[in-house]
Amino acid sequence: MSSNRKIAVVLKGYPRLSETFIAQELLGLEKAGHELVLVALRRPTDAKRHPVHDEIRASVYYLPEYLHDEPLRVFRALLKSTPKAGFWRALGPFLRDLWRDRTRNRFRRFGQALVLAAEWPGDASWLHAHFIHTPASVTDYASIIAGIPWTCSAHAKDIWTSADWELSEKLGRARWTVTCTRNGFEHLQSLTAEKSRVHLSYHGLDLDRFPVFEGDHSRRDGSDPGDPVHIVSVGRAVAKKGYDILLKALSLLPADLNWRFEHIGAGDLTGELQTLADELGLAGRVSWNGALDQKDVLVHYRRSDIFALACRIANNGDRDGLPNVLVEASSQRLACVSTSVSGVPELLDDGRNGLLVPAEDPRAFALALERLARDPDLRRRLGGAAEERVRAEFDHHSSVRQLIGLFESEWRNAP
Repeated sequence: MSSNRKIAVVLKGYPRLSETFIAQELLGLEKAGHELVLVALRRPTDAKRHPVHDEIRASVYYLPEYLHDEPLRVFRALLKSTPKAGFWRALGPFLRDLWRDRTRNRFRRFGQALVLAAEWPGDASWLHAHFIHTPASVTDYASIIAGIPWTCSAHAKDIWTSADWELSEKLGRARWTVTCTRNGFEHLQSLTAEKSRVHLSYHGLDLDRFPVFEGDHSRRDGSDPGDPVHIVSVGRAVAKKGYDILLKALSLLPADLNWRFEHIGAGDLTGELQTLADELGLAGRVSWNGALDQKDVLVHYRRSDIFALACRIANNGDRDGLPNVLVEASSQRLACVSTSVSGVPELLDDGRNGLLVPAEDPRAFALALERLARDPDLRRRLGGAAEERVRAEFDHHSSVRQLIGLFESEWRNAP
């Protein structure tokens, strides 16, 4: 592929264990022949990596996370940029944004954009941002400075914690934007006159990494203290995942129901959740595994009986889109219970291929958990239907093909 089709992909951080869907998309683009260079605003903080990260060939380029950490680099970028007409064109949108968002982060985004435009890694001629909040701000400013077109993938938190004015202006300047849930898609379309430039594209799953589970899930029913029902959840310990609700639900389960719960994931609230589990008298039944790689997570899906995720809308508006872990668990015929938040009902149909309860309702969540725990036949029916839907409708190859088609359409129509 010629160098004029190389894409610089701007990411908040790379690599990240919690963003497997992005990594598999990057790999899919590479396998289709697209040359990439990755531009990250933060260096990795996870101690582990997924196997997919080792398969991605693109070089990774890091911008200064904080401008005061690399002042000379930022100053050199400023000196190099000020003679360019693009710098002065970008200054207007930046100052208008700053007037409405008077924060240090706004200066940081513009400074990162200056460095990106001045150092321009990989001789790319296209910019693509993953997330429409911070990465898209950097990408938008850099696009104006460098005169390079840009596009965007919007997901969940980035949509729902961004001001409508900012989303509207970014949608107007990006060539197109894809997003991964219908409610996110409808919200973004409502903010732009160019509705045809917003596209719905489910992430999907790399089913080669989540092959058909040839074994059988157990027929535990919670009656045997020596063989309790295994409940698992995978997700960061952050407010929108609702782990406090899930722990409270577990505390409401009947005394005669035998169960164990395993949490997989890291996050700022881990300590608080462990304290809450102790206060609720659950410590002996709960295991905290921390972050695990994809292969280890797959093992947990296959040996568990129920997958639980109590998604909620956090106080700051943050929420999940369609959590990829629900798709992963479903691919392994694991019966899921979750909440009717955001894109979750776009995968799980209550009573047909999973159980859904209202958010913020520990008692309703406990009743759903008990129902699944006591009825292995129900688990088998729901899990089988969930896997069938995932393998029919959530193969990530379709989303990658859609993305490739959007890029190819731009390049075919370019002067």
